[in-house]
Order: sequence, then C-alpha cells, then structure tokens
Amino acid sequence: MKSVVIALIFFLGTSPSFCQDDDHAQITAQIKTMFDSMRKGDNTLMTDLFEEGAMLESVYFNKEGETVSRESPVTQFIEAVGQAHDEVWDERIHDYDINIDPPLAIAWTPYSFYVGKKFSHCGVNVFTFVKTDGNWKIRQLRDTRKKEGCEE
Repeated sequence: MKSVVIALIFFLGTSPSFCQDDDHAQITAQIKTMFDSMRKGDNTLMTDLFEEGAMLESVYFNKEGETVSRESPVTQFIEAVGQAHDEVWDERIHDYDINIDPPLAIAWTPYSFYVGKKFSHCGVNVFTFVKTDGNWKIRQLRDTRKKEGCEE
C-alpha cells in the first residue's frame, strides 16, 4: 500500500497538468506585466517579454467595412509605451484562455482599452508564445479593434 501512495505522489507531482498550471501562471504573468508596464508608461520590463524579431498585427474593419491588417515590429510598440502620455493607456483584460502544447502556447484575451477614463475601443488579443530555455516569450501579438459590441 505504501508503494502505491508513493507512486501516486510521484505521478501527480510529474503530471503534465501540474506543469501546465505553472506554464499558465507564467504566461498570464507575462501578459499582466506587459499591460502593467503600459499603464505605468514604463517599457523597461517589456523587452524581456518578447522574442527578438517579434511582430504585432492589428486587424480591423475600416469605414468602408473592408478588413485591414497592419503589421509592425514589436520595437515600435515598446518605444511608444515608454513615451510620456498625458493620460494613462489602460488595457483591461477580461479573460485568459490559454492553450499549451509545449513549446508553443496561444493566449486569447478579450479586452477593453481606455485612454485615461475614456473608453477607446475593444477587441481580442491573440498572443503566440514560444518556450525557450524554460522561459515563455511572446513571438507574435495580434489584436482586433472595434468600438461597438464591447464589454466596458
């Protein structure tokens, strides 16, 4: 009986679900750090969150209802966050839907964005993470943007 208990403890301690809980926590922390940094206007922690060469892409409908996709290097985003702003850039995440198959993970995070206290837009962020040397890094960040049908 004692050997069964020891085997069970060993199995549970090495179970992928326990590892996945730690991975979920790390990924969630990375996302929270990014948006906390943005609210503070301090980009000093951001560089470590992204893989070198990471890209951002915004996908939205223009006034004519056509899909527009705008891609930019993450360095532009990091630079913009580090600039002084008259009002706080506040991206509020509503949920974290994270799917992991190491070394790859996807996080789907619906959000609402405010400039100061004024609502600006909402959408969904889609983060692609890659785990390298035991650390999750953002490889790509895509978002949608809209002004209607939003959670405020």
